[in-house]
Amino acid sequence: MSPPPGATSPPDATTRPPDPASQQRKRYASQVRDEQARRTRRAIVTAAHDLFLAQGYAATTIDGIAEAAHVSRRTVFNSVGGKAALLKLAWDWAIVGDDEPVPLADRPAIKAILAESDPRKALMLWVQAVADVAARTAPLGEVLTAASDIDPAAAQLLAGASRGRLLGATVFIRYLASLDGLAAGMTEQRAAELCWALTEGHLYRLLVTQRSWSTADFNRWLSDSLAAALLPT
Repeated sequence: MSPPPGATSPPDATTRPPDPASQQRKRYASQVRDEQARRTRRAIVTAAHDLFLAQGYAATTIDGIAEAAHVSRRTVFNSVGGKAALLKLAWDWAIVGDDEPVPLADRPAIKAILAESDPRKALMLWVQAVADVAARTAPLGEVLTAASDIDPAAAQLLAGASRGRLLGATVFIRYLASLDGLAAGMTEQRAAELCWALTEGHLYRLLVTQRSWSTADFNRWLSDSLAAALLPT
């Protein structure tokens, strides 16, 4: 039966305008869940990082990580993954210094380098940035090197870290070259390879960790060495 003239049908629930208060509550609930998940993941990765350093990669177990993080074994896998995934995330966070989703290239230290027009000052800033990364990654670097002998995934991570350093050195050298900051006869490839070799974390571990050089002494030596090799006289 048709409705009488002038009558209106009741509003369809599917066409009702959204309730702003309901949407706000949903957004808030989603933010709370995301923050809780992030705190859980942070606790798990921190526990894995500490156990890797304390007892090595091979001796560290998922059960031990779960116990140290006060979560279940299942939560470890659901939140991050297995040991290789935990090592990778711990390594990635050590490189940038936190778990913020901001790439190293977008960090203030790197932006400061690319804003410097003096080649020598740019080199000093780059060395400072590299040394800061080395200070954070040096302890875990030993774990990663040892793990690469027994775990193919860790070996891939180590190889990827090496490629990443070479890429970072290449990007910096291209910028240095744009400032006419390379000595005559020094190619960009050779300069990048020198930076890649001298900034390998093993040198930092040898001089700072084992021989007790200060970070300032290490930075000065590395800056002087690279300046002598790369910059115009």
